[in-house]
Amino acid sequence: MGDDGDVRRSPDFPPTHPGEILRDEVLPALGMPVSIAAKKLGVTRQALHRVLAGTAAVSPEMALRLGKFCGNGPGLWLRLQAAHDLWHAERSLRDEIAKIDTERAA
Repeated sequence: MGDDGDVRRSPDFPPTHPGEILRDEVLPALGMPVSIAAKKLGVTRQALHRVLAGTAAVSPEMALRLGKFCGNGPGLWLRLQAAHDLWHAERSLRDEIAKIDTERAA
């Protein structure tokens, strides 16, 4: 673990989308179908499916719902989503970001 408590991972592999964790680990462990989970979360089945498929991000609102549902708070879900998004953004903007000078205060 790093100084900030994050697990260090290979920079070559993207962080797992939080929807994959929900789909592959949480819902199976609970033995709960998507339709029931969506009802308990207070969202449509389609909205939950988009998160589970990784085509929709976990929003702050969804993170609040998931945090309550799973009992682990919204912060985990937001950090998972932020790590996933940042990894992809770093790669898509790599060349553009490299052109930006870092400014220093006098």
